[in-house]
This record gives sequence, structure tokens and C-alpha cells, in this order.
Amino acid sequence: MNFPKYDGNVHPDEWINDIQKYNHIWESHFGGFLNTAISLVDPTIKLPTEINDIEKLRNSLKENISFTIFKNTNERKLQSLKYIPESRGGDTSKFISNFLKLCYNAEINDIEEQKNYLCKSLPMSYYFSNEFYKKMKNVNSTNELIKEFENIIVEESNLIKNESIVALKHIATGKYLSSAENLCYKSGSCTQLVFAGSPVPDSNSLWKIKFDKELATYSNILIKLQHVKSNNKFLGINYYRSYYKSPSTKHTEVSCSNTTYCECNLIWNENWNFNHSKLENQQSYLKSNDIINLSIVKPYQNGQVEFLRSHDIQFTIGNDTFQEVVCHNERLGGNDEWCFELIKQHIWTIDTLHD
Repeated sequence: MNFPKYDGNVHPDEWINDIQKYNHIWESHFGGFLNTAISLVDPTIKLPTEINDIEKLRNSLKENISFTIFKNTNERKLQSLKYIPESRGGDTSKFISNFLKLCYNAEINDIEEQKNYLCKSLPMSYYFSNEFYKKMKNVNSTNELIKEFENIIVEESNLIKNESIVALKHIATGKYLSSAENLCYKSGSCTQLVFAGSPVPDSNSLWKIKFDKELATYSNILIKLQHVKSNNKFLGINYYRSYYKSPSTKHTEVSCSNTTYCECNLIWNENWNFNHSKLENQQSYLKSNDIINLSIVKPYQNGQVEFLRSHDIQFTIGNDTFQEVVCHNERLGGNDEWCFELIKQHIWTIDTLHD
């Protein structure tokens, strides 16, 4: 049987605890536990001769220079430790296990020191820094520290980041905001149509969300929704002398295009604002499963704000029937609620995360 030797590369407490598991073997076959334990210490680690119990052995190992080097080495590893999000292939469970092991080996038991090292390991983004300090303010134990860290990671995994892929589910009818490449309205702007389509996300209902920051907050930030399947086309409205009317209800037509695809005499707007449909003065970040209202400004109609709506009303193109999507300036209701569903979070590079 190969018993673990002590060579200065393990914490003395851990090593003694490990070999004490074999105590019954030491007593019956090897002349006692203490003598056997001393014999397992590497000869390069000099011990005093007057060791007569296990606690003196433990203290002697901790007083040896090898243990100082061991602790310092683990503290330096803590200083360079970096958390890699799971979206980048990281493993949170292994990271936490490694973090706790390094704290134990370096004998860093003060909770404020642990907070400091854990904070430094996080990606250098406003979200991580802000949420960490907010949630860790009243943490007083290592268990609380790890629990709150896990809460931050869970919340971060649901954030809708710039250039993430999303789907928008219409709450009232359960259908997803969709567009179909090369399928156009037969009236109005005659650009690519927008409709509420499948009750499950499909290739026509995937959108890349774009804004000018890494994260979108409920604070007057504008977003763009680029249709993934189409060639660089966005959700928006057209203007030419007046705004085009939708095919059935004659509200404002919503289409999928951009300034490149629109004729030169059409004015295109693809910038949308969003608000939480249930909460006023919402200050948090846009995240998956948020229920929102989307609105757009009509600059050529005295800056009128209109909201994205769908309903059970349909229109036909050829033999196909589509559920209408429009913009309107009527009173907000259930038909104006959309649920953002995160399909694929945009992956930032490791350099971006930790710079």
C-alpha cells in the first residue's frame, strides 16, 4: 500500500487527516501512528527530535519554511485566479472548488479577504463589479459568499447582451415575432413582411439584438432587431409622404428592411425603445423572459410614439395566411406584451472579459 508522503506540497492539516484514516493499520503493523507519520515526512524537511505527539508534529510542519512557501504559492494562485463564464467553456463548480482549496491552503479565513480575491477573479465588466459589491455588502460567511456568487452567475447567464440571438413571444397569442426572406407585402411599402408566426421558435423568428453597450438597461436605451435569416435586414417602419398602413387593420405597417434595401425615396427607422410592461421605473438589465413593450418614434409625425402589437387579425398573401403585426398609438393592453427569450447569449472573448 502506497501511503501519502509529506513533501511540503500539501497543507499539513490535510495530510495528517488523510493518513489518520489508516490509524488502525499503523497501530497493528507499523509500530504506532506517530512514528509512521514522522517516517513519511520527506527527509529534506528537517524536524525537531523532541516530537512526542501528533500536535507537535503538526506545528513543526507549519513552522517549517516549506509551509510558508506553500502558503505564499497558493496566495499567488489566488491573485491570478480568473473566473471563466460557462458560456466560454468555464466550469463554475470546479472554479469554486479551486477557489476554496486555495483559500484553505493559503490559510485565508478572513471573509473580507476572500471577497477581495473572488471579486478580482471576475470578468472586468460593469455588471459583475456592480452586482458583486451590491450583493456582497452584508455577507459574513464563506457559505454566504459562495451562495451570492452563484446567484450572480445565474442572473448573468440570463442577461441579454449586445448581439445575442433572441426570440420575441407574443404573450396574448403565444406566437413568435417572425419574418420570411423574400416574402413581401402586396400593398403598402411592399417590403419584407413581419408577422406573428410559429408557436415555437423557428428559423424565421430568430433576431440578433443590437445596442451600443454590452448590456441593455431600462433607461432609454435604443435597440435594433436584425433578422437572422435575412440578409442584414432589421425590424422597423417606413415613411414616404406618410407612414404605410398595415394590410388588415390599417395601423402603421411593420416590416423587415433597412436603408440599403428600401428605395431611395423611403425613410427607414429601425431604432426601438423598450419598457417593462409590469414595472414602472425599472432600473435593472434586460434579461431572458422579461415581458416588455416595444415602441418606436415617428419623427415625421411630430415625434409620435407607437407600440408594437399583434392580435388575432390576419391577412393573406396568395394562399398563405399571416397573423398581423403593427404599430399603434392606442391605449396599451395585453396585445402589446412581448416576452424576450434568450436563444444564444453573445460570447465575449476572454481578453474582453478580463481586460
